[in-house]
Amino acid sequence: MTNPQKPIDITPYLAEDIGTGDITAAIIPESTYAEAEVITREDMVLCGQAWFDAVFKQLNPDIRVDWQVKEGDSVAKNTLLCKLQGSARALLTGERTALNLLQTLSATATVARQYAEAVKGTNCKVLDTRKTIPALRDAQKYAVKCGGCYNHRIGLYDGVLIKENHIMAAGSIAKAVQTARELSTVAVEVEVESLPQLQEALAAKPDRIMLDNFSLEDLRTAVTLTAGNVELEASGNIDLTNIRTIADTGVDFISIGALTKHIKAVDLSMRIKLAI
Repeated sequence: MTNPQKPIDITPYLAEDIGTGDITAAIIPESTYAEAEVITREDMVLCGQAWFDAVFKQLNPDIRVDWQVKEGDSVAKNTLLCKLQGSARALLTGERTALNLLQTLSATATVARQYAEAVKGTNCKVLDTRKTIPALRDAQKYAVKCGGCYNHRIGLYDGVLIKENHIMAAGSIAKAVQTARELSTVAVEVEVESLPQLQEALAAKPDRIMLDNFSLEDLRTAVTLTAGNVELEASGNIDLTNIRTIADTGVDFISIGALTKHIKAVDLSMRIKLAI
């Protein structure tokens, strides 16, 4: 799995932890050299190497990080993830920030891998949403792909998603879609909550229609009605217990907010093994 294409600005993540300086690390002589190891205490999909590396590179460019597993690998608990060598002060100062990022992105990738596996063998793709942790949008979107799922729009600027409140404010689905087409050339998606709304949306010819909280029967009906003329995305109250059944209805996409907002950080541990 390749690292993210966008440059990583690690400064804000370090600033919130270090502030005016790491008082505790100052008890260690500046000349002390150390070696450390990071292990995982649970099964996981590794994601976030670039963020982890960036933390220590900014603190001390001479710190060496030797990864023992690859980005995107499924890893068993108690596996050694990486070895570090360099300034003890820098290793201690960067430890929490680096682990916070790695454990959060690995958690996102781990959940994404579970959902990707759940629909394996179907033609359905699992999408993330904008329900991401503040200041980690790009990072979590990357982690979703690392886990094997796909990105919905990144933000409000790269795709139109006309939802219930937009429809109410615009006056109708038709008016909302027409205005969106006039304003931009990006893809236009409309959310509908019933089969009659689906018919209205089909007449407006968006690029994709989101079927919000549709029953299985209505999902199958929607697939039949659209006959492949427009992409269909299922959303709402979908989890690992029912996603396969929904994918089997024939929808093209399923969007899952839980990929990024219901994650539990992976339990990681960094220990100093040698200090000289």
